[in-house]
Amino acid sequence: MEWTYWALGPIAGAIALVIVVVLVFQLRKESPGNETMQKISKMIQEGAIAFLTREYKTLVIFIAIVAIVLAIAGFASDLMTPYMSVAFVAGAICSASSGYIGMRVATSANAKTAEGARQSLNKGLTVAFKAGSVMGFTVVGLGLLGVSIVFAVFYAVLEVPWDDLILILFSFGFGASSIALFARVGGGIYTKSADVGADLVGKVEAGIPEDDPRNPAVIADNVGDNVGDIAGMGADLFESYVDSIIAAIALSVVFVTWAFGPEEEFAGYWDKVDIYIVLPIVIAGGGILASIVGTLFVRTSGGKPDQAVLLAALRRGVYIAAVLVVLVSIALVFLTTGMEGGINGYDAKIIYALITGLVVGILIAATTEYYTSDHYKPTREVAKAAETGAATLIISGLSLSMLSTFFPIIFVSVGIIVANELAGLYGIAIAAVGMLSTLGITLSTDAYGPVADNAGGIAEMAHMDPEVRERTDALDSLGNTTAATGKGFAIGSAALTALALLAVYNTTAGIDGVNIAKAEVMAGLFIGAMLPFLFCSLTLGAVGRAAFAIVEEVRRQFREIPGLMEGEAEPDPNRVIDIATTTALREMVIPGIIVIVAPIIVGVFMGKEALGALLAGSLACGFLLAVMMANAGGSWDNAKKWIEKGNLGGKGSDEHKAAVVGDTVGDPFKDTSGPSLNILIKLMTIVALVFVPMFPA
Repeated sequence: MEWTYWALGPIAGAIALVIVVVLVFQLRKESPGNETMQKISKMIQEGAIAFLTREYKTLVIFIAIVAIVLAIAGFASDLMTPYMSVAFVAGAICSASSGYIGMRVATSANAKTAEGARQSLNKGLTVAFKAGSVMGFTVVGLGLLGVSIVFAVFYAVLEVPWDDLILILFSFGFGASSIALFARVGGGIYTKSADVGADLVGKVEAGIPEDDPRNPAVIADNVGDNVGDIAGMGADLFESYVDSIIAAIALSVVFVTWAFGPEEEFAGYWDKVDIYIVLPIVIAGGGILASIVGTLFVRTSGGKPDQAVLLAALRRGVYIAAVLVVLVSIALVFLTTGMEGGINGYDAKIIYALITGLVVGILIAATTEYYTSDHYKPTREVAKAAETGAATLIISGLSLSMLSTFFPIIFVSVGIIVANELAGLYGIAIAAVGMLSTLGITLSTDAYGPVADNAGGIAEMAHMDPEVRERTDALDSLGNTTAATGKGFAIGSAALTALALLAVYNTTAGIDGVNIAKAEVMAGLFIGAMLPFLFCSLTLGAVGRAAFAIVEEVRRQFREIPGLMEGEAEPDPNRVIDIATTTALREMVIPGIIVIVAPIIVGVFMGKEALGALLAGSLACGFLLAVMMANAGGSWDNAKKWIEKGNLGGKGSDEHKAAVVGDTVGDPFKDTSGPSLNILIKLMTIVALVFVPMFPA
C-alpha cells in the first residue's frame, strides 16, 4: 500500500479537529451580551445538555448489549470476528462525541450571535457560521480519523483477513448508525413536540408573538432546535459520511475484478488493488482541506439584512469548496495511482464519477430550495391557499411535495447510471463520497441555522432593539433556506450511500440479482416498502402525543399563574422541558428497535435474497417519502413566514392562523419523520451487512 498518500486521510481529519479548537477559542472571545441574554442562553444550554446526557445514558445500555452480542458471535462463529464489537463501540463513541461537541458549542454561541447582530449583520453571520462550522468539521474530522485509524490498525497492524476487515468496518458504521438513529428520532420528537406546543397555544390561542418570554414552551422550543437540528443532523450526516467511505473500500476489490478481470488473467494489476482501497480516504481528506478554504469566503460587507446577499455569502463558500474538491481529487487520483494515464484510463473515469456525485448533490439542493423557498412561485401558491383556510393550504402543500419528488429521483437515477457506466458499483460509491466530500462546509451552513434561530429568540425574549431583531430574523430566514437545502442534500447522500451499501450486500451475500417471481422475495419487497410508513407512523404519533402533553401544560400555566399573560410573572419552562425530554426518550425506543430487528428477522427466516428485496423496497420507498415529507414541511413553514412578512394580511390574519396550522403539521414532517428515514434506509443495510454470515442462502 502507498501509505504516503493514505496518510492524507488521518492528517486532514486531525487538521479539521485543530480547526474546531481554533474556532472554539475564537468564539470564547465573543461577547455574550447583557445579563438577561446570558441567563436565557444558559437555560437553553442546560436544557439541551440535560436531554443529550439522559439520551446517551439510555444508549449506553443499548451499545453495551449489542457489543456483547457481537463479541459472543465473533468468538462462537468462524464467519465473524470479536473485533467487530470493538469497532462498533468506536463508531458509537465517535458519532456521539461529534453531536455533543457541536451542540455544546452551538448553545453557547446563540447569545453571542444576537450580540454580534447588534453590532452588524456581518458580525452576526460570522459568529453563527463559526458555531455551525464547529459541527461541520467535528463530524468530518472524527469521521475520517475514526475510519482511517480502524482501517490502519486492523489492516496494517493486526493484518486481519480481508473478509474480517470488511465486517469490522461495517461494525464501525453500525455503531455510528445506531447513535444517529436514536439521536435523530429522539431529538426530532423533542424539538417538534415543543415547537408545535409553543405555536398552538402561543400564536393561535393566546395570540402572542413567536419567542414571547411569557410562553413557557419557548425555552423548550429553542432547546429542541439544538438537539434535533444540530446533534441529530450531525449524527445523521456523520453516518452517511463514514458509510460512504466504507462502502467504497468494500467495493474496491469488486471494481478491480469488474474493470480488469480475474487475478489469474490480469495479475499485473492486482498489486494495485490497495490503491483503490485507500482512494476514498484520500478523496475525503482532500474534501476536508477544500472545505476549510471555502469557509474563508463566507462573509458579507453589507449592513442591510438582505436575504439574497446573505445566501450568496454562504453559497460562495460551498461552490468554491466544490470546485477545489474537483481540482484536488484530480491531482490525488493521478498521484495515488502513480502511473501515467492510470490503468486503462479508469483514473479519469473515477474522477468523472466523483464529479457526478457532486453535481447530483448540488442539483438536489437547488431543487429543494425551489420547492420550499418563499422566493419562488410554488411556496407562494401554497401560502395563497391559506385564503380559504388551513385545509386547502395543507392539500396544496401535500400536492406540491409529491410533485417535488420527480426531479430528485431523476437526478439520482441519472447519477447512478452514469457512475455505474464509468466505474461500476465502485463508481456509485465514489459518487457518494464525492457528494459528501464537501460535508465540512455543507454541514456548517446547515448547523448555522439553529444558532441563528436561537439568536432571534434571545433577541425577542431579551427585548433588544427592533433593528437587532430585524437582523436576526434575516439570519434566521437564511437558516430556514439552508436547512431545507441541507435536508435535500442529506436525503440525496443517504440514497447514494444506501445504494452503495446495497451493492456491497449483494456482493457479500453472493446475490447476482433479486428474482421477484419468488414468493419470499416479493414478500420481502413489500415488507421493505411498508417499513418507512410504519416508522413514520410511530414517530408522527410520538410527536402528537408529546405535543398534546405540552399544550396541556402551557394552557395550565397560562390559566394558573397569576399575571403571566400580563408579563408580571415568569413561566416555568423546566416543566415543559421535562415533559419533552421524558416523552422523547420513551417514544424513540420502539422505532429504533424495529429498524434494527426487522432485517435480522427477515434474513434469518426468509433468506439473503428476500432480505436484499427488503432493503431495495425500503430504499426506494424511504427516499421518496423522505423527499416528500421534507419538502412539504419546508413549504408550509416558509408559506407561513411569507405571510408574516406582510403578505395576504400579515400576522394575526385568518390566513396567518391557517398557515400556522399548516406549519405545525409540517414540523414533524420535515424535522422528525422525514430526516429519520435517511438513517432507516442506511442502518437496515448496515445491520444486514454485519449479520449476513448468519443468514441462510
